[in-house]
Amino acid sequence: MSKHAFIFPGQGSQFSGMGKNLYDNNSLAKDLFEQANDILGFRISDVMFIGTDEQLKQTNVTQPAIFLHSVIAFKTMHDAKPDMVAGHSLGEFSALVANNVLQFEDALKLVSIRATAMQKACELNPSTMAAVLALADDKVEEICQQIQDETGEVVVPANYNCPGQLVISGSLNGIEIACERMKAAGAKRALVLPVGGAFHSPLMAPAKEELAAAIEATTFNAPSCAVYQNVVAKAVTDATEIKKNLIDQLTGAVRWTQTIQSMVADGATRFTEVGPGKVLQGLVQKVFKEAVVDGVN
Repeated sequence: MSKHAFIFPGQGSQFSGMGKNLYDNNSLAKDLFEQANDILGFRISDVMFIGTDEQLKQTNVTQPAIFLHSVIAFKTMHDAKPDMVAGHSLGEFSALVANNVLQFEDALKLVSIRATAMQKACELNPSTMAAVLALADDKVEEICQQIQDETGEVVVPANYNCPGQLVISGSLNGIEIACERMKAAGAKRALVLPVGGAFHSPLMAPAKEELAAAIEATTFNAPSCAVYQNVVAKAVTDATEIKKNLIDQLTGAVRWTQTIQSMVADGATRFTEVGPGKVLQGLVQKVFKEAVVDGVN
């Protein structure tokens, strides 16, 4: 039987004006935005609707903004009955609201703590990420490992986005060396990304401790359907295991290619991206050409 998967985007899909149509046209959406403004202690809705790209890029704004847009879009859908859910990095928190593991308020608080903790970790260790295009995953992994062994610099695979697109993460020096070596090994491009730090790498360890404490103190309910989590790329339904994987995600890789492959193997034929942008729809089609993809924002 074919299944309907709901997927939720992560950092990078924000844009000025995001969520405004929801706020203006739906009373539930308006209530949730106002509740979020109270929880966060500032009017994030104003930043989302009229903020500059620069303001929206700040991690402590970006992450709650994308989470809010995604979750409110989901909650205002009339026929949202996912058979399975997944989220890319930050999007995993949205997915956990969609399958009833987390309450809206609890998830928003965790996202805010995660964003602040990651911002602090970025300031402790100047670091970055780079996209490597058209080089086999195992070759990218091998080069990262060689650089770490030879130089002691941190360089790791961070986001397995789709075949031929792998984002690496690490120290400034490590990423610079890696970009040169990836190109020499035949990568079409190895491009440093405009991000503030090495997400999904060991350099996020200080943030992981802070987030772990908050996650452990939060109630996780039994899910209404399985969540396919980034670090294990398979269906998870046990609340304790979901917590552990969510904590490990900060320093572990986002195995998105493998996640979509698992969902397809378990019967997914339709994928609905809920939230800002269309990035995930494109990635899904690169992993599974026959997928039916659509989006709700």
